[in-house]
Amino acid sequence: MVAVKDQIVLITGASSGIGEACARVFAQAGAKLILTARRQERLEQLADQLSKTYACELHLLPLDVCDRTQVQATLESLPLPWQEVDILINNAGLSRGLDKVHEASIQDWEEMIDTNIKGLLYMTRSLLPRMVSRGRGHVINIGSIAGHQTYPGGSVYCATKAAVKSISEGLKQDLLGTPVRVSSVDPGMVETDFSNVRFRGDTERAKKVYQGVTPLTPDDVADVIFFCATRSPHVNINEVILMPTAQASATQVSRQT
Repeated sequence: MVAVKDQIVLITGASSGIGEACARVFAQAGAKLILTARRQERLEQLADQLSKTYACELHLLPLDVCDRTQVQATLESLPLPWQEVDILINNAGLSRGLDKVHEASIQDWEEMIDTNIKGLLYMTRSLLPRMVSRGRGHVINIGSIAGHQTYPGGSVYCATKAAVKSISEGLKQDLLGTPVRVSSVDPGMVETDFSNVRFRGDTERAKKVYQGVTPLTPDDVADVIFFCATRSPHVNINEVILMPTAQASATQVSRQT
C-alpha cells in the first residue's frame, strides 16, 4: 500500500455524494485536497468540516467542468503549491430523465454529454500533461454499470458512461511506457442525489429507485477508489465494477417487499 499523505488529490463534483465521500477518505489519509464543484456554499461547508476533523490542507475551486474556457483558465492559474496534482478523480456526472429517444429532451442530452464526457476530457487534458512530464500521477474516472449494459430509457446516459469506459481504456494505451496510472470505478446502484437529479427533484420517484434494496453508499465507492489509489506503483487497477449484493445487472434487482 502506498501512502497518499501530502499527495495532491483533485476531486470534481466534490460537494455531495461520491465526491464528498472521496474527500473525507483522502482527507483522513492526510492528502492535500483540491475540491471542485459548481455549488460554492456546499464546498465551503465541506471544507469547514474537513478542516476541523482532519486538519487537512484544502484548496477550493468553484468550477463548472462543462465550461472548457473556465476549466483551462482555472487550472492554469492554480497557486504554485497546488499545481502538481498527483491524483485526479473525475467524479462529476449526472443523468437526466428516463425518456425514450424519440420523446426525450435534447437539452437533457446536452447536459449529460457536456458533463459526463466533455467535462471529464477537459479536466484530464488540462492536468495530464504535467503528470506525464514529471513521471507521476493517477487518473481515476467514475464510470457506471450503465457503461457496460444499456437499460430502457437510459440510452444516452448509458452512451456517456460507455464513453467513459472507452476513454479510460484509451488513456491506458496512450500512457503505456509512462508511470501514470488510469483506473475506472464503475458502480451499480448507489444512493446519492443521482436519482433526485435525474427526476429533477421528484423525491418520491427517486425514493422508489432504492425501495426494498440496500444500495451501495458513497462511502462504499470511495473505499474502492481509495484502494485503487493506494496500490504499489507497479500495480494498475484498470477497472472495477461494484454493485449491491441485491443487484445482478443494470436491470436485475432483488427487492424485499
